[in-house]
Formats: sequence, C-alpha cells, structure tokens
Amino acid sequence: MFGKLREEITVVFGRDPAARSVWEVVTCYPGFHAMLFHRLSSRLWDWGFKWLARFLSHCARFLTGIEIHPGAKIGRRFFIDHGMGVVIGQTAEIGDDCTLYHGVTLGGTSWSKGKRHPTLGRGVVIGAGAKVLGPVIVGDGAKVGSNAVVVKDVPPGATVAGIPARVLDNSRRTTVADPSAFAAYALSGDMSDPVTQAIHALLNHTASMDRRLAAITEHLERLGMKLPEPVEPPDEFDPAYLNKIVD
Repeated sequence: MFGKLREEITVVFGRDPAARSVWEVVTCYPGFHAMLFHRLSSRLWDWGFKWLARFLSHCARFLTGIEIHPGAKIGRRFFIDHGMGVVIGQTAEIGDDCTLYHGVTLGGTSWSKGKRHPTLGRGVVIGAGAKVLGPVIVGDGAKVGSNAVVVKDVPPGATVAGIPARVLDNSRRTTVADPSAFAAYALSGDMSDPVTQAIHALLNHTASMDRRLAAITEHLERLGMKLPEPVEPPDEFDPAYLNKIVD
C-alpha cells in the first residue's frame, strides 16, 4: 500500500516541473487527492458497498473537481494534471503510466449497461479538453491532442488530433519504454496534420503547373502563334464564364 502511495507521489515530480516537495504534492495536488479517494471508493465498489462508494466519489468530485466513477479500473502511476473538469466513466479502463490533463472526458455513447467507456493502454497521454467517447481502444503510448474528439480506435504510438480525431503523420512513433515518449498536453514536434499536408501539396502542384504553362506560352509566342487573351474570372458565379473557358 505504502509502495503504491509512494509511486503516486513520485510520478508527479516526473511529469510536473512545478512540483517542489512531497508536502506540496500531498497537500496541493487535486489529481493526487482524487486518486486517493478513487482507490478507496473502488475497493468499496468491488466489495458491494455501491452507495457508499458513489457517495465517496461524489465527495471527491466536490473537493477536487474531478469525477471518477468507482467502477472505473485505473492502473499504477496514473497522473491527472490540474484536473478540473476531468470525467472518467464507470466502465473506463486505464493502463499504467497514463496522464490526463484538465477537461478530459472518458465518456460513454450508449445507455446500455455493458462496456460503453474507453480503454487506454499503457503510457497514454490525453491533452486538455479532449473527449474520448465510447468503447474505443487507445493503444499503448498513444497521444490525444488537446480538444480532440476521439470516436474510434487509436493505434499504439500514434498521435491524433482534430474533430473527429484523425491520426497525424508521425515520422517517429514512440513507445512506452522510450523515455522521450511523454509529451505535455499530447504535443510533439514531429507531427503534421494530413489535411495541411494535402493543401500544401495542392498549392505546390498549382505553382508547378503555372510555371509550366508560362513556359509553354512563352515558347508558342516565340514561334509566332497568337494566343487568346485570358478570361478574368467574375466576382460572382456566372454560367457564361464556363462557356467562355470551354470556347
């Protein structure tokens, strides 16, 4: 018991540079307090004291601003930074070494009594304001960007962002064992939005075609061919403009 408590304190120093002393962590960190309450309420839930477990988790929510259902399964060295507004549903499962920031929701999308909340693998980092909804699986070492909405499975080691969340192009995927795998707010310097990449590719292609067209036009003019004047596009859509282009 005391070994796990020591782990809960030590992990804060590894993931929050603002932590200065054990006393500060024990007295001033709501994420640490929420986990103490949850460890106890989870035991009560498993022993069949359902109401007492819910009441204890309700008191923890009032004191910390973090709502964790006592039925949720949470692994070791779990860290909630800041914590205000975090919601973890009843059937959520969280692996070892995971990190959640404020405003994160691990929510359900169904009224069924079965598995309806997310499962997080080991070493997952979820940025502030992100929502992971439904019985999706977030693989080991994955990162969820701030304010993302995850509604489908996330591959291990991937970084996702956006609404709905999509996998970003990571040139270097990390693993849980990699000491550089942790990234505050699930940000990393090697990620690139695929939509942005596609737009840049289209712009580069357009610029290349413009250069080629200018070269062809110049060559034809040297040969003495008279080319028609370009048709300026109208400010508003005009069907006659399409006819001019075709002609």
